[in-house]
Amino acid sequence: MRQIPELKLIKIFTIIVKNKGFSNAQYELNLSTSALSTYMSQLETALDMKLCHRGRGGFSLTHKGELFYQEALRILQQFDQFVLRSAQIQGNLSGTLKIGLIDSIVSDTNIPLDLIIRHFSELYPHVYLRLQVQSPYELQLAVLEDRLDIAIGSFFSKMSGLIYHPLHQEQHWLYCSDQHPLFAQTELSTEHITGENMVNRGYWSQTELAKHGFQYSAATVESMEAQLILILSGKYIGYLPEHYAQQWVAQSRLKPLLPNTFGYQAPFSLITRRGRMKESILHSFKTMLLAKMQSKD
Repeated sequence: MRQIPELKLIKIFTIIVKNKGFSNAQYELNLSTSALSTYMSQLETALDMKLCHRGRGGFSLTHKGELFYQEALRILQQFDQFVLRSAQIQGNLSGTLKIGLIDSIVSDTNIPLDLIIRHFSELYPHVYLRLQVQSPYELQLAVLEDRLDIAIGSFFSKMSGLIYHPLHQEQHWLYCSDQHPLFAQTELSTEHITGENMVNRGYWSQTELAKHGFQYSAATVESMEAQLILILSGKYIGYLPEHYAQQWVAQSRLKPLLPNTFGYQAPFSLITRRGRMKESILHSFKTMLLAKMQSKD
C-alpha cells in the first residue's frame, strides 16, 4: 500500500504551484529553495509519481501533477471546513476567514470595517483573518473559486454562482486638481470637460466609460490611489469616491467638476459563493457587518 502523504507536504505543494515555482514560494513559506525541493521530493516519493519539472527550464507541472494539484485544492478546502465544523461542535468559532476588499474602502464611514473587525475579533478571538485588496473582477473570481470566503466592493458585471448582498450606494464625483487649468475656471461646460485627458479604470468597459460621459481616455489605472496620483498631477481628470477625495477637497487640492452633470452612485455589495452563507463564520461576519452599518443610520 502506498504511503499517504502528510498534509503539510500537500499544502507546501499547492503554495509552490500558486507562486509558479520555488523562488517565489520561499518568501511566503519562509523556507529556502533547497528545503522546498526536499519537501517536493518527499511528496513525490510518497505518491510514487513525478509532479513537476524544475530546473533551468523553469517550473511546470506534469500532467499528473496538474491533476493532483486540482485534487489537493479540493482536499485542503474540505479539511478547512472540517476544522471549522469541529470547532463549531465544540462551541468555539474558529478557523480562517478570508476577506477581499476593493481599495480606498478604509475612508468609507458607511462601512466602518475597523470597528466591525475589532468587534468580530473580540467575540471570536480564535478566528484567523486574512484581508486582500483586489480589483472587482479579481474579487468575484476569487470568491467563486473559494480563494476568498467573502468580498466587499462595487461590482458592475455580476458572475453566476455568486450571491450579492446589497450594502449601500457610494457617491463618486469627477475631479480635477489645483494644478489643472479647469480648477480656476468658474464657467465650465460639458464640452470643456469631456475634451480633457480622462483617467479610465482597468475594469471599466468602453460602455461603462461612455456611461460616465466620456468616449476616450488618456490613461488607465487599477486602483483609486493610482487614479488620485494622476489627478493630482494636474494632467488628468477622473472619478473618485467622495469619501476618498474629501481630505484633498478640504485642502483645496481637488475640485469636483459640474456635480449636476458628472457624478454617479456605485452600489456596494458583500458577495459569497452560492450555498456558503449558512456557514457559521460567514454568517456571523455578515450579521455583524449589517448591524454596525444599521447602527450608523
